[in-house]
Amino acid sequence: MDIAELINHPELLLLVLAPLFFVCILLEWYLGDRRQKLPVSARYHAKEVLCNFSLAAMHQGADILAGLLIAKLYLAVFGWKLFDIQMGPFTFVLLMVAQDFCYYWFHRASHRIRWMWAAHVVHHSSENMNFSTAFRQSLMYPFAGMWVFWLPLVILGFDPNWVVFVVLLNLGLQFFVHTQAVRKLGPLEWLFNTPSHHRVHHGRNPQYIDKNYAGILIIWDKLFGTFVPEDETVIYGITKPVNSFNPLKVTFSEWRDMFSDVTTKGLSLSKRLGILFAPPASHQKDD
Repeated sequence: MDIAELINHPELLLLVLAPLFFVCILLEWYLGDRRQKLPVSARYHAKEVLCNFSLAAMHQGADILAGLLIAKLYLAVFGWKLFDIQMGPFTFVLLMVAQDFCYYWFHRASHRIRWMWAAHVVHHSSENMNFSTAFRQSLMYPFAGMWVFWLPLVILGFDPNWVVFVVLLNLGLQFFVHTQAVRKLGPLEWLFNTPSHHRVHHGRNPQYIDKNYAGILIIWDKLFGTFVPEDETVIYGITKPVNSFNPLKVTFSEWRDMFSDVTTKGLSLSKRLGILFAPPASHQKDD
């Protein structure tokens, strides 16, 4: 499959990268489980791995179905584009940086708006960190509104197929930061999101919560005040554990809790809106 075919069918990118992902998983499993070179929280447990793979399959299926509608919307918006951007090496790099900037704000919103957290919490609900954690995604992202954050790129004039391709490429590259096999990467830590930075993001240590939202470039966190280095050992997971390997329960438990809260009798409209759109921490840390 050549690059032109991938651009025309960007939804296939992660499937093309899948063999590389599985090689990394096998190597990490060998180091962690067979040779016990990694922390206990990096080990592979059959039930959780099966749950992670099931979540990935559900996410991929939802993306393909939702993509049919979103692609039509992007194409309609593309008709209003501000500039006629032709793709080349420079504009590709520009699109990568612009998309990463948009990703930062999507990711930050996914932690600070409960409606979006209901989808994103799936990714954080594991109390382990290994490459299979990257597969732990929610089928509810399209419903939560992830696609809204890439609309500015289409309006600017980037071809929708290229936008989706770069979004998925960004997601694919993030696979490699979900590991405890890599400690620090020297000067690369200054500019890029690394396994060390991303371990912080998955921590429920008080000082690590809602930090390091980066996709590829850590500079956004440093610019906008959300960067924290990895100092103490990371405790993985969320403050309100799901305690299940059932992918449906993992996917929908926070949606269930949120709608239960918002339909409580006697609440004012402002309180109901707050339940849906206020930061999730105000509803979870005291549970």
